[in-house]
Amino acid sequence: MSRQRSMETIEHSEYVTIGELVRLTNVRYSTLKYYTEEGMLPFEQAEENLTRRYKRETSMAQIQKIKDLRHKGKSIPEIKAILNP
Repeated sequence: MSRQRSMETIEHSEYVTIGELVRLTNVRYSTLKYYTEEGMLPFEQAEENLTRRYKRETSMAQIQKIKDLRHKGKSIPEIKAILNP
């Protein structure tokens, strides 16, 4: 079992895990996983252990964009079209 990194470490890291994104954004794990599977939240795959790594700043901005669009009443297909024209 791995040890959790501190929030200070996470906030200064270039890459974070999906669990760390949950802590940073207060968005549920299942929601972030869904966004990832739908191609709305890009990630990089670490070869050695197949861990998905998300660019912290880019991912947080993307999640905020999705939240804003959801708040405006946009559906997931509409959001996907906006994010991936």
